[in-house]
Amino acid sequence: MGKLLSLVLGLAVIAGAVYWTLLRPSAPVAEGAGPSAPKQTLDNVRGAATRIEEDAQQRADEVERKALGGE
Repeated sequence: MGKLLSLVLGLAVIAGAVYWTLLRPSAPVAEGAGPSAPKQTLDNVRGAATRIEEDAQQRADEVERKALGGE
């Protein structure tokens, strides 16, 4: 009888732990905490890409101006 009770209680504890682990809500997001790390990284990459494109366009315009004798 004692072994059966221990087995049932042990399975109940394991089932409860699995249930809690799988179905618990994710960590709450604080309001106004700012962007998450991946979003911040993506924003930084987008900003760098924009700066690179603007610099490349500026250099291309300078080369075109020099080639056409504008300077």
